[in-house]
Amino acid sequence: MSRDTSELSPARIDAAVTALRQVLPLAHPADALLRRHFQDHPKLGAKDRAFVAETVFGVLRHRMTLERLAPRAAPRPLVLAYLLRFQGINLRALAPLLKEGEADWLAAAKAIPADALPLEARAEFPAWLLEKLRGFMEEADILALGRALQSGAPLDLRVNPLRASRDEALAALRAEGIDGELTPYSPVGIRLKAKPAINRHPLFLEGKVEVQDEGSQLLGYLVAPRRREMVADFCAGAGGKTLLLGALMHSEGRLYAFDVSDKRLANLRTRLKRSGLSNVHPERIAGENDTRIKRLAGKIDRVLVDAPCSGLGTLRRNPDLKWRQSAQSVEELTRKQAAILASASRLLKPGGRLVYATCSLLPEENQGIVAAFLAAHPDFAEVSCAGILAQQKIPLDTGRHLELLPHRHGTDGFFAAAMERKR
Repeated sequence: MSRDTSELSPARIDAAVTALRQVLPLAHPADALLRRHFQDHPKLGAKDRAFVAETVFGVLRHRMTLERLAPRAAPRPLVLAYLLRFQGINLRALAPLLKEGEADWLAAAKAIPADALPLEARAEFPAWLLEKLRGFMEEADILALGRALQSGAPLDLRVNPLRASRDEALAALRAEGIDGELTPYSPVGIRLKAKPAINRHPLFLEGKVEVQDEGSQLLGYLVAPRRREMVADFCAGAGGKTLLLGALMHSEGRLYAFDVSDKRLANLRTRLKRSGLSNVHPERIAGENDTRIKRLAGKIDRVLVDAPCSGLGTLRRNPDLKWRQSAQSVEELTRKQAAILASASRLLKPGGRLVYATCSLLPEENQGIVAAFLAAHPDFAEVSCAGILAQQKIPLDTGRHLELLPHRHGTDGFFAAAMERKR
């Protein structure tokens, strides 16, 4: 990628350095820190903010490489190395903006070939994560995964089938010069080729489309809820998957959207108004052992558990997660995941379907949780995810589990397992 250098200036580089200095401790999510930074610096124009945001997230994506190229892991050297190495800005263009001595180390940094860097730098994985990936992936696959995660994610939309068909929505977008294509797997997905302000588009405001990664959309088709059933989205969050489940139920039956966060459920209620659904019931719970959960034990037909996880499958969108997570935090998450899955399973009636999902890449959050659950719950048996999707004419076979990877499927990284209660 090559950036237009005509608008580069010392002030703009200083703005990116100042923002990166505020973000880099990563005490909180990078996007939230950057939003606060922009609020604190209201004089930054739209182009300045765009430059700053792209540069900060670019540094976070390529931090392993940049820290090897820069003389020290300080914000200014990291920004300069990023512009030179990953934005295609040559030394001649940068020279008027440099301080004494910077041209020398930048020239040396530019001369280092990518192949000379260690795997953790080429794949952009910190040591703790690389060690885990080496436990179940070959080096070539790790590198392919890492490179895919270094790219920005596309903008995927999910069409609300209660309000529009996918072809109608795509035609409406193209009529306004917004180019897109049908997603290869999700029957209700559209992938845009650019990133317009879709939240101001009439299709969005009228509840005809929502922003949702194709992989996330497929989880709804694994649950495959039917009209008039009782269904629970156990960790509903802001409700993207809830809204799809409600649409697949044709707004009939009863769909519980449980979450521990008032803020996330408030976001769901806003989206719910646009969707036209009348069968969704958002409910805040205190935790997996809330009394409302106990009252519904043995009454629910289908349960989705999109469990809290490390989020490592979303590094295209959230590159800071690989720096904010650790082996210890993953271990803590697995205990929470096991407890949530066990609690959610009690909701199901005999013959009911339980779908466990994460946006993690790690077996201990995925296959390990499912295996331990099945060992402790002999009244549950696995159902093939490929078989469920085939019944709905979705051409995707990753085996017994749904395992989506950016470099293979073009989606975020997702894992899902489907289970049925036998008795």
